[in-house]
Amino acid sequence: MDESEDVPKDFIKLKSEKLSVDEVSELVISPCCGAVSLFIGEFNISELDLWVCCCSSSLPSVVPITEASVIIAVSSPHRAESLEAVMYCINTLKASVPIWKKEIYEDEYSWKENKECFWANSEK
Repeated sequence: MDESEDVPKDFIKLKSEKLSVDEVSELVISPCCGAVSLFIGEFNISELDLWVCCCSSSLPSVVPITEASVIIAVSSPHRAESLEAVMYCINTLKASVPIWKKEIYEDEYSWKENKECFWANSEK
């Protein structure tokens, strides 16, 4: 095994094209890791640029329902660590960024902001 394969790598990638679970999974697969955990989320991220500090204005603010708007992937030697890391990442994202979901009922719909975003809810 090449020594460079042991070095952890972090990726944050913003793109306007449809997200690919396979592409994201490939980024974290490593011969020294036995587990890969994924979170695939469907929601409208209105202020993601605040979380990652830079964002292209060409990115869409609404992702079609059923299409992933975020994929979080973590690999680790054991599954418990990768599952825990994925949970930490999505909870941190939801606490840092106002995320809107469109809830559809029989004859109507409504947009709801996530209650986890501490700073967005404190301004109301």
